[in-house]
Amino acid sequence: MSLQTQPNEFKSTSTQPKETIRRVPTLSLRDYTHGSEEQKNQFILGLFNGIKDYGFIILKDHPVRAELITRAYEILEAFYKLPTETKRKYVSPKVGGQKGYTPFGKEHAKDASVMDLKEFYHVGRETETEKNIWPTEMPEFKLIFSQLYADLEKAGMIMMEALTGPLHVEKDFFSKMVTGGVSILRLLHYPPIPDGVDPRCLRAAPHEDINFITLLPAATASGLQLKDRNGEWLDIVSENNTLIVDAGDMLARLTNDVIPSTTHQVVNTEEGRFKSRYSMPFFMHPRPEASLACLQSCQGDNAKYPPITAGDFLTQRLIEIGLIPKT
Repeated sequence: MSLQTQPNEFKSTSTQPKETIRRVPTLSLRDYTHGSEEQKNQFILGLFNGIKDYGFIILKDHPVRAELITRAYEILEAFYKLPTETKRKYVSPKVGGQKGYTPFGKEHAKDASVMDLKEFYHVGRETETEKNIWPTEMPEFKLIFSQLYADLEKAGMIMMEALTGPLHVEKDFFSKMVTGGVSILRLLHYPPIPDGVDPRCLRAAPHEDINFITLLPAATASGLQLKDRNGEWLDIVSENNTLIVDAGDMLARLTNDVIPSTTHQVVNTEEGRFKSRYSMPFFMHPRPEASLACLQSCQGDNAKYPPITAGDFLTQRLIEIGLIPKT
């Protein structure tokens, strides 16, 4: 069955034209985990239509602890105040490594000719070949960000499960793909924008995420914009203790663009000239060997993309954004 038509239990009853609906859904995860059957189905409908029609939703009543987010931002600010030479000690020794520190000006958006105005630190699942890198100057760093990773992963697993009904796959379809996967918690710092910077440089140029879905706790300052399916940029300032959830390229590829990936950027605001911005997106990734071949329910007339593993797709994209050198 093609997803050009939705299954009956997830059909919207709204008669308002899609192009006039301007309110991005705010959903309660508790409706899905502890609600009635009707509340659960309404959550599924809101999630599926939200990321399909807008590109994202706002999530409340989730398992990510508010006090943990607050403490994480305090530690993040303290870490980025360390001298540059100290932070550079935590650059991964592995080429293309997805753990540790990445210096300012290293990453750029796909096809962009200038670098983004940011530095970041990656915390991920440890594997036999790649361990997390923890700053010895800050013993609490490991404790807090390991817990935050676990909380965000728990929320992400529930969100992925909620998508299985509209996509006509088994309830454990995504959990099998993402359990033991290489999800990444990115700890971002956008320093005050320096005078004389190339005017083409943004804190984060327009781009799409690589992964399945991204879960983003409310950042410490404004600047985030998401492009909705009408091509309009929307300023996103979410309330404390909410998560922004958006779709990435892997989900778009798997669903044949039934759920397109979400274009977003972080613009250079006036306050950004003298104020740092901190952000902690969680990128939910499958295991490297998982197949991103088009789902049968999404093929329609044909699959747009050839089959590829998640690992090969990730490597391809990391080369395109400058984190792995071209060979």
